[in-house]
Amino acid sequence: MVKLSKFKIGLCQLSVTTEKKTNIDKACSAIEFASKQGASLVVLPEMWNCPYSTDYFEQFAENFDDQESASSYKMLSKLASQEGITIVGGSIPERCEGQLCNTCCVFGPNGDLLAKHRKIHLFDVNIPDDISFKESDIFLAGSEPTIVDTDVGKIGIGICHDIRFPELAMVYQARGAHLICYPGAFNMSTGEALWELEQKARAVDNQLFVATCSPSRFSAGTYTIWGHSTLVDPFGNVIATSEHDETIVIAEVDYSAIQYTRDSFPIEKQRRQDIYKFIDLHV
Repeated sequence: MVKLSKFKIGLCQLSVTTEKKTNIDKACSAIEFASKQGASLVVLPEMWNCPYSTDYFEQFAENFDDQESASSYKMLSKLASQEGITIVGGSIPERCEGQLCNTCCVFGPNGDLLAKHRKIHLFDVNIPDDISFKESDIFLAGSEPTIVDTDVGKIGIGICHDIRFPELAMVYQARGAHLICYPGAFNMSTGEALWELEQKARAVDNQLFVATCSPSRFSAGTYTIWGHSTLVDPFGNVIATSEHDETIVIAEVDYSAIQYTRDSFPIEKQRRQDIYKFIDLHV
């Protein structure tokens, strides 16, 4: 389904406030700006409509089946159609099955919902004298990998802590992904140590592109966010990145780099299936 083997991507690193309407308006403006800069694919951050805080998740959550109240969802669908672009809609709290999920919606250029990814790996962490957070007390974990055919290639979706698990990226590579998008909100400790490292590892191990999009550092919420939204190529090179302030990163994705990398380093042919086997349980 790939119509564009070379295209521009926009990573919208937004400053999130305690006012939902303000956050929606900021995201709308950022998407329109990225589109005017030529981006065919625009990515938003994890929890862009809501501070990353237990005080706000329930209040800002949306039931996507209730189109009257799902204001964030409706805006993404409208903007995708208005601009004729694909939008990986970061994530927002979704009301699902009587609980909350951390959910990313992907919309195509006609405004239709192409896929919905619920965060699979929930962020439970306890670093003494640093940070303690238990996402599993708040959210219901997703149970399905999400790969979606778009006009800009096959895209695998992960949210934040999903990037820490190479198995998920391996599933996406095996299913033909060209790009994995990870909306995320790493904190200062995990961000400095792991944010860029994990992106490069997922890109190099699977010989594909990886894009991340974070809220800006001084967003409202319970912990300070690392920022640094980034695009990494199949060789592990950082094509473009940001600092921690609110900004929009525009960069070019050229899928010819995938085949070049795989021809140069044919690791798929070199795998020792006689010693170990990769099994995709959802195929």
